[in-house]
Amino acid sequence: MHTDQERHNPFQGPFRSLEDLADCIRENLGCPVTIEDSDHRILAYSSHDENVDPARIATIMKRKVPEDVIKSLWKKGIIPQLFESDDPVIIPAIPEVGLGQRVAISVRKNEELLGFIWAQLNWEVKQEELALLKKAAKVVKNQILKLEIKKRHSEEGHREFFWKLLTGHYTKEANILDQASTYQIKIKGEMAIVVFEFNDEIQQSLERHMNYYIQASHQIELIYSTLDQNQLILLVRPTDQKNTAEQLSEFVQVFVEKISNRLGVDTLKGGAGTLYQSPLSIKDSYREALHVLSIKERFKREVKSIYSYQNLGIYQFIDLLYKERKHYQNNYIEKLKQYDGINHTQLLETLEVYLQHDSNVKAAAQVLHVHTNTLNYRLKRITDVANLDLKDANQKVTIYLDLKIEQMKL
Repeated sequence: MHTDQERHNPFQGPFRSLEDLADCIRENLGCPVTIEDSDHRILAYSSHDENVDPARIATIMKRKVPEDVIKSLWKKGIIPQLFESDDPVIIPAIPEVGLGQRVAISVRKNEELLGFIWAQLNWEVKQEELALLKKAAKVVKNQILKLEIKKRHSEEGHREFFWKLLTGHYTKEANILDQASTYQIKIKGEMAIVVFEFNDEIQQSLERHMNYYIQASHQIELIYSTLDQNQLILLVRPTDQKNTAEQLSEFVQVFVEKISNRLGVDTLKGGAGTLYQSPLSIKDSYREALHVLSIKERFKREVKSIYSYQNLGIYQFIDLLYKERKHYQNNYIEKLKQYDGINHTQLLETLEVYLQHDSNVKAAAQVLHVHTNTLNYRLKRITDVANLDLKDANQKVTIYLDLKIEQMKL
């Protein structure tokens, strides 16, 4: 005989495991159930009969909801609903990805999303079943919190190890490999650090959006990630061994564009360090990724379409040049400055744009919004006023670098 309290809430427990709790939910709802974490990895699943859909089978086999199912749930607005609501969400079947009808509910602790309960209901959902699912979510919350405590201790060790890699704590590769093995982090092969930077500190909801995108990307394999205030720091490796540097740069570019559009922000910056084989060089890749972000902040126009350290060109060592030449005055630049000041012209700006576009008159004229004949006239004036030989590569490279150093003095 069930007591009134048991009939009121059949999920009293105690439960030895989440699997036992999943089976208890199944018995009361009369349908298969999965319990997932906030990244749709399976924490537990109930027993089921043969009448289950392909999506459930694939989820159990992979221990994670398949990417095509997640993408479909995003496109149909289901995932955002689950993020925002404390109530069960009824999900119609999506036959193209093998998903039958579902009812799902978020499991939360206050505003923090802990996971989900998914139930495969093949009939019209009743209010009593929705109420049962809400009661189940409260019990699942307590079970997940217990797991989270154990997980947090493990993650703290992971995070400490990762920061030691980033800051160059290790001097021997063998020590890194030993620690990586302990934490089950695979750090063999080409790897690089990628850093994405926002204006404000990254909140949990934003981190969740970004993690979904990274997991759905086929360009890159995520080895490890961590947050540092307004920065998301990733250790990644390209999935294809051909053109790895290009893959890395493209991943950063597409990520910035997609996340910026999805979240309606225009302040997201991304930078990738060099790909290295040795884990001892992870610290170098991190330093380079931060350098890319620094350059993108100071030279917004010039490096707008550059996302990796290897593509920075002269900007890789612009800080070293600045230290050497910050008190130096380039005579060509000074003459053009004086002429522009007296005659209200833009010869110095014209020269910079011309050099920026590799001495391509047509391209520079388009940027300056002038006719090519006008630009050619200005270039002649530049050579006359500054006594500069624009056919001398050595002079052109030197003045271009000094123009960038002048920009850093402002």
